[in-house]
Amino acid sequence: MTEPSLFVYDAKQCDPKKCTAHKLKRHGLVTFVPWIPRGSLLLHPYAELTLNASDTGRAQGKGISALDCSWKRAQIIFKKTSASTAHRRIPFLVAVNPVNYGKPYELSTVEALSAALYILGFGEKSADLLGKFKWGPHFIELNRSRLDLYRDARTSERARSTEREIIGRLRCQDSKRRTQGSSTRRSA
Repeated sequence: MTEPSLFVYDAKQCDPKKCTAHKLKRHGLVTFVPWIPRGSLLLHPYAELTLNASDTGRAQGKGISALDCSWKRAQIIFKKTSASTAHRRIPFLVAVNPVNYGKPYELSTVEALSAALYILGFGEKSADLLGKFKWGPHFIELNRSRLDLYRDARTSERARSTEREIIGRLRCQDSKRRTQGSSTRRSA
């Protein structure tokens, strides 16, 4: 199976020495571009459609693009992106990068690209990208069960439904923990 090309548009909002996209570029794993390539899959946190297995062909033919910018300015930056790309949202995953550790959805560029590769069936390439960071392999470890479920989703609707099920289970677990914690405190 042909691996997708990986493109990054750098909005120049972070320190290149700490930026995951710049490190991937130094290792020859991504190509920095002056604009998002037409027809590519753009990883877009506010997109309506969720990335799923049916996007594999487009990724292989047109590549996967990431926009490297600050989360504080992401909404503004992503509003300016071209309609000539296929905007796709990465479903619920938890970040392990040092800046946003433990935060859902707030993935670094390497985490977003790796998640996309994993969901599209390129697990080895996903691991290769993450392997460039000491904390990188933990991203797959923490999110593996979710990533496997998303990889099995064949449509955007199914990926979104899977995401809702995962979030529902997490809320239920959290609610049980709170209830158990409050009953333990009362009996003490």
